[in-house]
Amino acid sequence: MRAKRKQTLFPRFQKTLEQMGENIRLARLRRRFTTILVAERAGIDRSTLYQIEKGSSSVSIGAYFNVMRVLGLQDDFLKLAADDELGRKLQDLKLINKNKE
Repeated sequence: MRAKRKQTLFPRFQKTLEQMGENIRLARLRRRFTTILVAERAGIDRSTLYQIEKGSSSVSIGAYFNVMRVLGLQDDFLKLAADDELGRKLQDLKLINKNKE
């Protein structure tokens, strides 16, 4: 069996993940859901929910999704990378260069 390896993130990006975890925690509290309720409905351990709310990079994206589903936030996953500004700029640059040929 392969040992789990924790993902390494630059501090700036770890802060983003921590903010996401905090947002999830606040969403849970606003709904007055207990950690036990959310963990059970998401099919995860309470310790995993704790890690999600701390913004841990070692938790699977599926676990994050299941917690967001329990909170009714599953459509927020569609917002991830939805506005690919850099990709559009690169594509436009390629199209502009193609037209010059």
